[in-house]
Amino acid sequence: MDEEVFNMQVRKFLKNVGVTSQREIEGAVRKALDDGTLKGEETVKAKMTLTLEGLGVSTDIEGDIDLA
Repeated sequence: MDEEVFNMQVRKFLKNVGVTSQREIEGAVRKALDDGTLKGEETVKAKMTLTLEGLGVSTDIEGDIDLA
């Protein structure tokens, strides 16, 4: 395995995850604010699951997103 190629590919994947996740979170929160589901002072619980197909890995990553 070429460590440099592997490292760059992992970073590329994580960048895509980060950008896509942020876009989805922002869109969902803005929609919920617009329709009154959220007031803007809450804490939103978030959970992401990382799965590595064929390797038997599935890890949940949980956290809170404070809106105020």
